[in-house]
Amino acid sequence: MRHLSRSLMAVAILTASTIIHADDGFKEIFNGKDLTGWKGNSELWSVEDGAITGTTSDEKKLKFNTFLIWEGEVADFVLELDYKLGAEGNSGIQYRSKVLNEEDFIVGGYQADIDASLTYAGINYEEKGRGILTLRGVRTTLAKDGTKTEESIGDAKELGKKIHGEDWNHYRVEAKGNKLSHYINDQLMSEVIDNQ
Repeated sequence: MRHLSRSLMAVAILTASTIIHADDGFKEIFNGKDLTGWKGNSELWSVEDGAITGTTSDEKKLKFNTFLIWEGEVADFVLELDYKLGAEGNSGIQYRSKVLNEEDFIVGGYQADIDASLTYAGINYEEKGRGILTLRGVRTTLAKDGTKTEESIGDAKELGKKIHGEDWNHYRVEAKGNKLSHYINDQLMSEVIDNQ
């Protein structure tokens, strides 16, 4: 079973337009009202003003990455959502991930990274795995033995200027076979072709 998960490190918001495209067309995976079909720590996740909202504070610091997990299944897909982070937000969209700890909602797998500092936004990071697979502005092909071949698809700094910091952004994740593409505001930010 493949789960689509959402990580939380600070404040993260997803809009009601969160949709996933599988073989049978686009499907809403968030109803804009409550967290039906999702599971996670209810002290961290809620729905506010029609958006999934994740919040931490100095009083409720996280001891480990925790996730809001969508309880559906997909194979190849396109996920589209809008997100907004607070000033020091750090989050990401987990996909093709495995639940490693049901009680604490810990997962491992690919992550379409999101951060307010724009250092990592758009990269592909493997949570509980190989770490950073590719940076913003890079297409990385991973050979069976893990060897990386990298190709530029743009300047990381210039691509970062297309991301709206603390304002709303549109994220699109395309996972087709072993080709994983991350777009923010319709701009390709990174791509991984994972043969490992």
